[in-house]
Amino acid sequence: MDLAAHVDDRSPRGIAATVARLVRGGDLRPGDRLPTVRVLSAELGVSPATVSGAWQALAAVGIVTSRGRAGTVVLPPPASWLPPRYRDLAGGAPARLDLSSGTPDPELLPLLGPALARVAVQMPSADSGAYLSSPVVPALEALLRESWPFAPQRITVVDGALDAISRTLERVAGYGSRVAVENPGFPPLFDLLDQLGLERVPVTLDRQGMRPAELQDALQSGAKVVVVQPRAQNPTAVSMTATRARELAGVLRRHEAIVIEDDHSGEIASARDVSLGVFLPDRVVHVRSYSKSHGPDLRIAAVGGPATVLDALVARRMLGPGWTSRLLQHVLVDLLTDSTAVESVANARRVYFARRRTLREALTTHGVVVDPGDGINLWLPVHDERTALLRLEAAGIRVAPGAPFRADLTPSDHVRVTVGLVDREIDDVARTLALAGAS
Repeated sequence: MDLAAHVDDRSPRGIAATVARLVRGGDLRPGDRLPTVRVLSAELGVSPATVSGAWQALAAVGIVTSRGRAGTVVLPPPASWLPPRYRDLAGGAPARLDLSSGTPDPELLPLLGPALARVAVQMPSADSGAYLSSPVVPALEALLRESWPFAPQRITVVDGALDAISRTLERVAGYGSRVAVENPGFPPLFDLLDQLGLERVPVTLDRQGMRPAELQDALQSGAKVVVVQPRAQNPTAVSMTATRARELAGVLRRHEAIVIEDDHSGEIASARDVSLGVFLPDRVVHVRSYSKSHGPDLRIAAVGGPATVLDALVARRMLGPGWTSRLLQHVLVDLLTDSTAVESVANARRVYFARRRTLREALTTHGVVVDPGDGINLWLPVHDERTALLRLEAAGIRVAPGAPFRADLTPSDHVRVTVGLVDREIDDVARTLALAGAS
């Protein structure tokens, strides 16, 4: 391959971006040898240090490796242990600004050190009956019940929101069952459904949440489970309104179906905590994650809902991990009650809201109109997804492609931008996003 012919931007970042794009597109395959630094620098008319910088950047993210005299070669795809849609969202060329992750700003998370120190002093000593004790520490259960959007028959904690959804699906859906999902929706959920042998039935959204008529069609087609994100929906940032919840509950009453609510943004969401459990408490499993508000490494999500589902979930879990670390549970209790930590989360919620509003207003000045939404992600309309990704890559900005979020496998005319990480040069970022998405 004539690599030099594909390079438009001859900076180290531009050369690295070109190679990464060719690897993702399959034009460069694992084991292919790249030109030497001396050869490519001569072909491009740049210094050897420029090409060497590009090779170093690619090596740093696991795209290539240097084998001495054997040259620089393309590595197999990184993280091959990731499910397909996770792989589509991972990796990519080095970027000066990565807005692809969907993760919180680490600077806005409450400090864990003080909480760990306090818990180390206060936590009750372990005893021999811990294996048979309740999987939820009493103080955490009390806090959860006080803040839950409806009165759940049972409540427990597991290792993250996707773990909660997976364990619930294993209890309520058999192989081949149909599951109504949001379209667009969360790519790892689609991977999970594929792993469990479940068929997804796409339901589109409007600015208030799932469309009732489409949910009705999905249930009539045989869907026995419905998975929704009630607020800060990923990727659209839509939040279900109280009126829409009432309409959807009216549809669900005419069918026998279990609802799984994934409240993944939890305490950093600005929208009201609206739940279908208010109307259908015996058929709704509500999941609240603390990853975005208090830290992904806590690996804690709370699950509340009917006893018939939760008791079976806890019983099965006793034959696996048993319980979520009670040490981490006590840390979460501390973070939910310590005034400094509480204010830290409240500040994060305000900052994310402000960043989202500021970027939306800046996009508007450049001719791009985006719904208000909530949370840390923004669903940005583009004329052509691939072109937009290439333009942003050339500008040193990485965003998530829209295609993995499509439940119906149709082409995407959006990309997902993690606005929660845009903390500076907002107008420049908005201009770049607008130009990338233009026809």
